[in-house]
Amino acid sequence: TDKIPQICKDLSESSRYHISLSFPPLFLINPYSLSPSQNQISHFLLKSKADSLSLSISIVYRSLIDMAEVLRPEMLDISNDTSSLASPELLHVLAVDDSIVDRKFIERLLRVSSCKVTVVDSATRALQYLGLDGDNSSVGFQDLKINLIMTDYSMPGMTGYELLKKIKESSAFREIPVVIMSSENILPRIDRCLEEGAEDFLLKPVKLADVKRLRDSLMKAEERVFKNIMHKRELEANDIYSQLKRAKI
Repeated sequence: TDKIPQICKDLSESSRYHISLSFPPLFLINPYSLSPSQNQISHFLLKSKADSLSLSISIVYRSLIDMAEVLRPEMLDISNDTSSLASPELLHVLAVDDSIVDRKFIERLLRVSSCKVTVVDSATRALQYLGLDGDNSSVGFQDLKINLIMTDYSMPGMTGYELLKKIKESSAFREIPVVIMSSENILPRIDRCLEEGAEDFLLKPVKLADVKRLRDSLMKAEERVFKNIMHKRELEANDIYSQLKRAKI
């Protein structure tokens, strides 16, 4: 521990004289009180890197909070939120990501948000699941009920953007909202996806609040569709009743 202040100083000096060198933020985590040596380290870091250190800590803190919410759902205030649980049919989300870590994370987010989840590891597998690969032996897609598709943008073979285009070209699935996820905040890429018909573009790591917002929006849309169908049926029933009444006269 006594050598850490000198290591920090050496790293700082190296990055000062070698512009091409770039070192990630250094965090020292200790559950106990700071020793004299650790106080020296804090003083050194805070004196020269106060702004960037504060920013980095805030980013790490927000990420840890999001992870804690997902990994410890019992700590969330969802016990009294029975609206989604009371639904006779949960929203079904197809999640597409080539990263196993990201797949597990987004699956957990969706399940915590009371969604039914199907995960696949590529755009090609997603097309197979939807029956859009030209193979009639795919999963029973005729009766497939998907409310939302969430896909990573950067994937080998076929990108999320290409998957989006395939879905929007399909008469069976073009109305399903598609959300693109990416760790890169590239505006032309975002604009291109939205112009192609993407419902939203989320930056990774996806937040629990993002998923809840999407879920609530979808549920409201489903409710509007249901009300429109019921209203149409009511009008048709009234029309039939009027015709029968006139015929009787």
